[in-house]
Amino acid sequence: MPTRQPPRNSAPLRQNNLRRAIAAAAARLIAEEGVEDYAFAKRKAARQMGISEGEYLPTNAEIEEALQEHLAIYQDDEHDERLFALRSAAVEAMHLLHPFRPYLTGTVLNGTAGAFSCVELEIYADSAKDVEIHLLSHGLRYEHREVRKSGFDAPEAILEFDCDGAPVRLSIYDHLAERSARRPTPGGTSERARIEAVQALLVEAR
Repeated sequence: MPTRQPPRNSAPLRQNNLRRAIAAAAARLIAEEGVEDYAFAKRKAARQMGISEGEYLPTNAEIEEALQEHLAIYQDDEHDERLFALRSAAVEAMHLLHPFRPYLTGTVLNGTAGAFSCVELEIYADSAKDVEIHLLSHGLRYEHREVRKSGFDAPEAILEFDCDGAPVRLSIYDHLAERSARRPTPGGTSERARIEAVQALLVEAR
């Protein structure tokens, strides 16, 4: 009796299924445990599934797609309300930071914000000290956070403060860096939006 041969494309199919499974597990970590770094989320998901890191790891785009699917199925009734509140807080903070040309980025912009998400803003200034003075002049207390990446696209400083009841993470770049291409954030996105675009999202949600 002849030996049954596996389909020629079984290996790529298995690899595809593993990538999808890891992406789904990483999406759960991001949505339910507040993990922010996509690279960390997919490595942790792979380890939990007993899969060695390497070619099976999904891309950030695949994780974001899985996160969108997860939220569509499992998001609670408060998701839209939470997202609207975070985007409203983003607009308030962007008004406050208008002299520094603020941009919204991250999960609040792309709609995947969860219960642990914060408003992520990027601004451009001659120096981080100028921004600190500006915040203090408006009575806002802030805390410094560690800058974890290096290179030409690393921020000069990262500050965190509360605005309209929402946590805001502020990445401060040199004013010359505004037009420079940068790598995606730890959350996997390189998209960003000016205040007019964020206000348009709020109008659509009403």
